[in-house]
Formats: sequence, structure tokens, C-alpha cells
Amino acid sequence: MQTPPLTLVIGNKNWSSWSLRPWLAMKKAGLAFEEAHVTLRDGAETRAQCLAHSPSGKVPVLKWGEETIWDSLAILETLADRLPAARLWPEDAQARAHGRAIAAEMHAGFQALRRDMPMDCIHHRPGEGMNDAVAADISRIIALWAEARGRFGEQAGEGQGGPFLLGAFSIADAMYAPVVSRFATYAPDLVALGDRDGVARVYMETVTSMPEMRQWVLEARAQMAALD
Repeated sequence: MQTPPLTLVIGNKNWSSWSLRPWLAMKKAGLAFEEAHVTLRDGAETRAQCLAHSPSGKVPVLKWGEETIWDSLAILETLADRLPAARLWPEDAQARAHGRAIAAEMHAGFQALRRDMPMDCIHHRPGEGMNDAVAADISRIIALWAEARGRFGEQAGEGQGGPFLLGAFSIADAMYAPVVSRFATYAPDLVALGDRDGVARVYMETVTSMPEMRQWVLEARAQMAALD
């Protein structure tokens, strides 16, 4: 069955962490889609632009033919359901369940990190935003990454493998890609916060070296330059 036209409505690429999540997964899966852009941080105008696409008044929004799907995780799960060939979740049931749990934790949690280290993927701002609550969030994320990599990644033994959280790229990686971006921007001391084996550092290198992530950052730079 032919996939209907797909349009992903997103915010400014330098700031919109929630937009990055489905965009990255769709690019990695090789899906053809159009982008529609909403200007963030422009008060009532931003709200009006968002409401023109979705009743939630937020981005991202996926327009699947005549259907509208909002919320990053809902978009990702819809893509996984309807396009199984994209392999956005692993076939192994345990890996899939674990991936859904850590994706949901990202979706609902880590408020201090989001608030005090907002995504800014084109600048380097080491040390900014650090406090006890952010440190606790980062320590939890480091532990979460290490557990996933140990159970399902390259360290998991024969029959497993791949450099991402569950081995191959999945929705879990899309959900944590903006966290990787934040760590690159604010440069927290990951070793002091729990990454004594370097698992988080290596995982960051895996994500930041993805051609799709590099494309996002380049386009974020171009967008910000156009705003100046």
C-alpha cells in the first residue's frame, strides 16, 4: 500500500527538541516527507501558527494525508505501527518493551534538565544551567543509557549488537537525541555524574556523528542566521 503524503510541522531547529525526535526517526528510516515550519518564541504569533496545524497549539505535528497526529511520541509510535518495514522498534519483545519504557520516561520526566539546559544545538555553553536537580536528571540518564547498552547493545553478547541504545537505531534513540545535544552544548562532567566506563560518552559520539543529526545542526545554523 502506498504511503499517503507526509508533512511534519516543526519549530525552529535550534530550539525545538520535540520536533527533532520524529524528524530524526523519519530521516533515519528514509521516509519522504515535507517540512512545514512554525516560528517559536514569538508570543501570540507562534501560538496562532501552531493552532493553524493542530488543536494542541504545539509542535511537532504529523499530517498523514488528511489525518493529523500531534505529540512526538504519538507520531513515532504511529510510524512504527503503520510502517513496520522502517524497523523503528526492534523485533525482540524484551528490547521493545524496555525501549518503550525508557522512551516514556523521557517523554514524562527530566523536567529540570529541560528547563535549565534548553536545547541550543549551535552554541557551546559549558557549565550553564547546572544545579542539583539537573545533576540528578543527568545521573539517571547516564544509568539508563548504560543499562540499555548493556542489555541490548554491543555489550549484550552474541546475537546482539549495534551502537545505539537497543542495538540498532530505534524510537528510544530519537527520544534521547535532544539530550545528547544538550550534553554537547552544556558539557556537564559526565564522569563525575556516573559515566565512569565512558558508555554515555561513546553513545553521544554515535548520535552526534549520524548524518541526519549533522544535517539538523547545519539547518539550525542556517535558520538562526536568517533570523539575525
